[in-house]
Amino acid sequence: MAGRLIYLMGPSGSGKDSLLDAIRQPWQERGGRIARRVITRSAEAVGEDAHAVTPERFAQLEAQGAFAMCWRANSLAYGIPREIDEWLAGGQDVLVNGSRGYLPDARRRYPAMLAILLSVRPEVLRQRLVARGRENSVEIEQRLARSLALQSGSEEQGVLHLDNSGALAQTLEALLGLLGEAPPPRS
Repeated sequence: MAGRLIYLMGPSGSGKDSLLDAIRQPWQERGGRIARRVITRSAEAVGEDAHAVTPERFAQLEAQGAFAMCWRANSLAYGIPREIDEWLAGGQDVLVNGSRGYLPDARRRYPAMLAILLSVRPEVLRQRLVARGRENSVEIEQRLARSLALQSGSEEQGVLHLDNSGALAQTLEALLGLLGEAPPPRS
């Protein structure tokens, strides 16, 4: 029996990294896996537990077919390692930190995946972006505008919504509930 792909996405600053950290232990206890993304961002950069590579190394890995999925956004390249296909084939559910812009491509590759959009109220998102200190004020405003555009265009069928404007513990509980209640992938 094949596992299911859970594709978590949301705007930068919505709390995906914090949520992935929080779900790691309970998810592993359920037999699930979390894919570690490969990103062309400095290893010293604060953020998710990702494997940092140079743009040149990313291009080499991409050319070698090392990624099950890859995309570019926010001047960075992101890759999900091909090992997720082995995990899925082995019956494990796999949670990935995806991209809203890449969703159509991900659906073509994994038609039975469970897509979850993490959202956050604009005022909370602004506070989080300012607090993390990775972007200047112009970049923050661009991210906020992109977030609003993505939220308004996210009413398509099959995307579950999860609000992370409040306490992380509440969002974690809601996510675990979604994953426990979600139907198995279509054959």
